[in-house]
Amino acid sequence: MPVKEKEPMIMHPRPSSIVAALYTLRDLDTDVVILHGPPGCCFKHARLLEEDGMRVVTTSLDESGFVFGGHDSLVEVLEKVIRRFNPKRIGIVGTCASMIIGEELHEAVMDVQPDVPVIEVEVHAGYRDNTKGVIIALESALAAGIISEAEFERQKSLLKEATMVEKRHGAASKEYLEPNRGDLKFKVAGRLLELMKQGKRGLNILNAKKETAFMFADINLAVNQIAEKLGSPIINMANLNEDVGLPKNRRNAREIKEELKNRGMDIHHITGGLDEYPVAGNSANQIIGEKYSDYDFAVITGVPHALPMDNINNMELFSITNGPRQVIPLKEMGHRHVMVEIDLHPRTLGINHIVESEFGATLREMAKDV
Repeated sequence: MPVKEKEPMIMHPRPSSIVAALYTLRDLDTDVVILHGPPGCCFKHARLLEEDGMRVVTTSLDESGFVFGGHDSLVEVLEKVIRRFNPKRIGIVGTCASMIIGEELHEAVMDVQPDVPVIEVEVHAGYRDNTKGVIIALESALAAGIISEAEFERQKSLLKEATMVEKRHGAASKEYLEPNRGDLKFKVAGRLLELMKQGKRGLNILNAKKETAFMFADINLAVNQIAEKLGSPIINMANLNEDVGLPKNRRNAREIKEELKNRGMDIHHITGGLDEYPVAGNSANQIIGEKYSDYDFAVITGVPHALPMDNINNMELFSITNGPRQVIPLKEMGHRHVMVEIDLHPRTLGINHIVESEFGATLREMAKDV
């Protein structure tokens, strides 16, 4: 029997399962989430999620709660949430502290008996893969009748592939990945403009994760605008299927697609939904293999490492990510130009329109002189 290869111990910080659960509750249009734990747990992301319209409160467990339990605090906060905010849907999310001491979230819910759905997520940050937090949240949403069995199985399949994408070529692919800001945007913009001025044929691919598409799409829009100005052949692909995914992802896909259309960008191929970025790259790869494998260059935004190299390895690749630890893996895959949009995610929360990116702005400015 073959011995299973041991996975590398990842030493650089990784995303948290607790935070992943919070974002999943946001995608399910949850009004208020109670974090059952210390007041500082997940502070940054809790604050950012409030920008997206979901209130996040905490039971503020302290040293006394660690010893004697926090059941009464959770009951009290749950009652206050119902009175103060009148929510239509509530989430309760565990933390390392409350899970270690064995808190039962459901007991508090049974004591209060809310007349609205409550999604109970018994999660901590000790899982190897942060996607575990998403799965636990979705299991609870399924039990509460908020999503269907079919959607739950679809999401589980996508999350499995998302985990594999990161293990193959992402932040979980090496023991330690040095953060890197990538190539200088003005130099890369100059090279891309040179190719378009020469009339080279290009692929313009959006493969973004959820709301990050609000900024990544700006880069694809800029490429399309300049290609049209220069008469350079360009094919646009995007994972903007508005008919799949959790409620927020569908809305965001529709909003981005409509804005791109209104600003003159036609999408020639839809490759999937905003939560299908782990597999949408395969769809793009198949389309490229059938129609465009002889093209000269490709601009890939969002999660470029989810796109197989089979049919693009002879093209000059321009890839844009928002992860500084993603630069080295992309270079090793064969992406010649790799850029990072720093602080992209915070700027794409709480909005419903495309946000200008650094690389998009650089391209537009440099194209004025063309």
